[in-house]
Amino acid sequence: MTVSKNEPQESSGTANIQMMGAGGRTLRVAHWRLEEPSDHPPILFFNGIGANIEAVAPLAEMLTERAFVMFDMPGTGESPDPTLPYNPFTMSWTASLILDQLGVDEVDVMGVSWGGAMAQHFALQYPKRTRRLVLAATTAGMLMVPGNPKALTKMANPRRYIDPKFMNEHFQTLYGGIDPDGQAHQKDSHIGRLKPPSPRGYFYQLIAMLGWTSLPALPFLSKEVLVMMGDDDQIVPLVNGRILAMAIPNAQLDVIEGGGHLFLLTHADDSVAKLRTFLDAPATEAEMARAA
Repeated sequence: MTVSKNEPQESSGTANIQMMGAGGRTLRVAHWRLEEPSDHPPILFFNGIGANIEAVAPLAEMLTERAFVMFDMPGTGESPDPTLPYNPFTMSWTASLILDQLGVDEVDVMGVSWGGAMAQHFALQYPKRTRRLVLAATTAGMLMVPGNPKALTKMANPRRYIDPKFMNEHFQTLYGGIDPDGQAHQKDSHIGRLKPPSPRGYFYQLIAMLGWTSLPALPFLSKEVLVMMGDDDQIVPLVNGRILAMAIPNAQLDVIEGGGHLFLLTHADDSVAKLRTFLDAPATEAEMARAA
């Protein structure tokens, strides 16, 4: 049984943020422009591991023509700690319950990094709710080409969220890429929006994807898919995007030149332009036939 707690708690820019009960969990949910008329379905966004709503809020605020929904995973941001471990199936179900409470039927699904795996699983589990799919800086799960070992060992350390000095010292090793506005801007703009996850929340996110891969199912994914990758990503090398694009029948690959793992934020104008081109493209007869 889903218990709704749809009481507004706070606001972040133009976002409405509230605590909601879904699937036996209480989660902090943010949505932008749901009450405004739009010719586009909302975007359901799955964040990277340990990342809170505020980390990706600038992207949501740039896409002014469409609604945007995302939530803090259990133990992340201001969502309470999980009492039990979870997996992609249960969290996709939880996301679907949140959409039900918000009165949203069909969505464009998007995920970055760890959240890209969640986005793949949601699209496979709920094909009738998914119109198109955007996968950014992500992989097919355990069957991936690993990144820079130095970056991966630091990524597994939650100090990158808790200790600003640690993040500042290892930022380039972790994320790579070149910010057009300079490295200092890249650090400051990202670090300033982070809220550290709880140790349990971070650990449960790490183990949620153990043994998971989408690769055997990707040839059956009938949605139009945009795979976005940075060519200087230290965590998820570009070859993983090429694997996704080859495995998914109706996928296209866009590479952000000079983009690291955070290209959605450091190369926001270019990323948003590519998103709009993909999401706003008219449906082809073949796409409509697959949807039917």
